[in-house]
Amino acid sequence: MIKPPFGTVCPRYHYAVELIGRRWAGAIIRMLLAEPRLFVELAASIPDLSDRMLAERLRELEQEGIVVRTVIPEIPVRIEYALTPKGRALEASIRALGEWAEKWLPTDIAERSTSGSPSPSSVTAAKGHGKAARTARR
Repeated sequence: MIKPPFGTVCPRYHYAVELIGRRWAGAIIRMLLAEPRLFVELAASIPDLSDRMLAERLRELEQEGIVVRTVIPEIPVRIEYALTPKGRALEASIRALGEWAEKWLPTDIAERSTSGSPSPSSVTAAKGHGKAARTARR
């Protein structure tokens, strides 16, 4: 298979970035890398993530074959989520992104956002980059 040059956007790459880059998806995958987790464990371990959004992201990741949902028939019924082999294959990418963040992003990044999870635009503004900063430097 011939890989396109960096000057063009590969549709599969773009889809992958959009899928994993959706709000909360990366955090969910990162939590599941350690071990399978119950819905309530995921909800408790990711600050500011609503149950509705967690359910939506888990459903999307399940439809993509990244996460598998297992119903544990106990009383009360428990739902466990785990990564599939396809999801586990993201480990190197998730770790690399974490290492990049440790090296290049400020340590107080969570404090800069009201929700605890900064948007990339707030990070860019905080670091003095972006269109406004470039214009101001001219």
